[in-house]
Amino acid sequence: MFDKILIANRGEIAVRVARSARALGCRVVAVHSDADAGAAHVAAADEAVHIGGNAPAESYLRGERIIAAALETGAQAIHPGYGFLSENPDFVRAVEAAGLTFIGPSAEAIDAMGLKDAAKVLMEEAGVPVVPGYHGENQDPEHLSGAADAIGYPVLIKAVAGGGGKGMRLVEKPKDFMDALASAQSEARAAFGNEAVLIEKFVERPRHIEVQVFGDGTRAVHLFERDCSLQRRHQKVIEEAPAPGMTEEMRSAMGQAAVRAAEAIGYKGAGTVEFIVDGSHGLRPDEFWFMEMNTRLQVEHPVTEAITGVDLVEWQLRVAAGEPLPARQEDLHITGHAFEARLYAEDVPKGFLPATGVLSHLQFPAQARADSGVRAGDAISPFYDPMIAKLITHGATREIALKRMGQALRETQVAGTVTNLAFLGALCAHEDFAVGEVDTGLIGRDLDRLIAADPAAPRVVAQAAMAALGLMAAPDWAWGFALWTPAPCHVVLAQGETEQAIAVTVDGPGTARIRVGETEIGAEWRGDWRFDGRPAAAWAESGGIVTVFTGYGHAFRVIDPLERAAGAGAGVGVIEAPMPGLVKAVLAEPGQAVQAGDRLAVLEAMKMEHALLAPRDGVVAEVLVEAGAQVEAGAALIQLEEEEAVAPIA
Repeated sequence: MFDKILIANRGEIAVRVARSARALGCRVVAVHSDADAGAAHVAAADEAVHIGGNAPAESYLRGERIIAAALETGAQAIHPGYGFLSENPDFVRAVEAAGLTFIGPSAEAIDAMGLKDAAKVLMEEAGVPVVPGYHGENQDPEHLSGAADAIGYPVLIKAVAGGGGKGMRLVEKPKDFMDALASAQSEARAAFGNEAVLIEKFVERPRHIEVQVFGDGTRAVHLFERDCSLQRRHQKVIEEAPAPGMTEEMRSAMGQAAVRAAEAIGYKGAGTVEFIVDGSHGLRPDEFWFMEMNTRLQVEHPVTEAITGVDLVEWQLRVAAGEPLPARQEDLHITGHAFEARLYAEDVPKGFLPATGVLSHLQFPAQARADSGVRAGDAISPFYDPMIAKLITHGATREIALKRMGQALRETQVAGTVTNLAFLGALCAHEDFAVGEVDTGLIGRDLDRLIAADPAAPRVVAQAAMAALGLMAAPDWAWGFALWTPAPCHVVLAQGETEQAIAVTVDGPGTARIRVGETEIGAEWRGDWRFDGRPAAAWAESGGIVTVFTGYGHAFRVIDPLERAAGAGAGVGVIEAPMPGLVKAVLAEPGQAVQAGDRLAVLEAMKMEHALLAPRDGVVAEVLVEAGAQVEAGAALIQLEEEEAVAPIA
């Protein structure tokens, strides 16, 4: 076993790898950017090395600096986590050339699975079923169109170097093929520097089922399957293991196919073989096809750990240190069921817009595993993925595990940023998902219902008003003292775009009445506060935001009347940055006439590009920023000319 390893990553995966390494008696070196100097993964390590600036290209993607840090600190091996350099074969070669061990597969194995078209040819040769399609080198549009005709519509156009849905287009009719091809190639060229595509048959009711494999370079085993069908825009949201409706016959067929895939490339370490499955007629062993192999540990690996009892990171370290596979296939068994939900800082009603903020309060329920790379007081940075945590629950049955997940989401407390907690909760309560009827289109079909926000109950608003006025502490003799008759205190609370004026009347120590709209709520102190007889929920206040932790959390902004008056003159003519980020492009100039919805600028934040649109028809008065500028949330970027006032009719 290694004495010391370096973790070439950040966030929750770096914390998770450190935990297993230290449990084996191995010392850990962390690396960090400027923004991560005080991060949780740094605190989880024995020592840390600063490797550069905030942007990944200035830090976590600097392979040579990471290798130098390993050599400087005496680390014997580098664990890549996932993302960043984890599937970069050149980095693997550089690590080994420096005399260090890469905790993962060989560069040759990564190369073999790096391009989707070549990987599919390799898998066909290994006897692994692949989706009917064209994976050849001829990229002439007419040839590709003919291949699509031969396969049969609908078809998918996919970038050979793609991932995350980039360079992918669904084409349902031949007349739409050429436009979709041009669009996919353009996106692939911009994202990957490679516009080559492949054509595949589109599966009508697809399920995304993947198999966890583990190899020692010669032999491999599988640790059963995970169902990752609950996706939004090709991004996984909730994963589970095992797959609902899986038969032993199909599990055996998929597992054997995944092992053949791993052994065909001499795979070493943890990897995932992803399959697309036609769920139209249940799960059948003749209707699953290879999609790709991820040559690294997956984000959703904890659900496999939960049902097998295996620590996959421990296995990675042991095999990389030269040990044989820790178990035979017959030693591995499934116990119960597990779910993982990805908790993000994102504004769901605004199209899942990634969010930033300082986590003024963060608490996870004891009954769930929470893999997190942030703590209370940490900031969600605009430079990296906005994941707050992965919540994992396990139960003897799928129903029990899902109920525990629903409970864990309800009891998770986050303040300081918006999150997708309520969205995850709605998914767990979805009637089809509850009975295991899942496919990759479920979220898209019911998106409006899943993102509908439940309004805060009057008693929740009443508690927030009491907190905003500083009245949630235990009352003393002076609490609510008045010379003549009780006088109401007023506070204005905002949730999103909705404001409410709340009146709180203190009747005496330990009693109050709160007027919320047409409803009056009674508050009474009985060792703790009760609102209409029900105990107060947990709550937190920071920076003028009161968060009441019920119904996945309701955050109320306390409105300062002076601040509101000062901003009353601002109309909809200013285009502001919705979050901190890098201005990638400015698409407007002074004097330009624009229409509502026109793209005026592009902001890069949270590893994504966000188009900033004109809020109304008008003329650009002033451009206040240049491309390449780093801006803060709320920064004014473009100003439209004021709308002409309409003269009153005489």
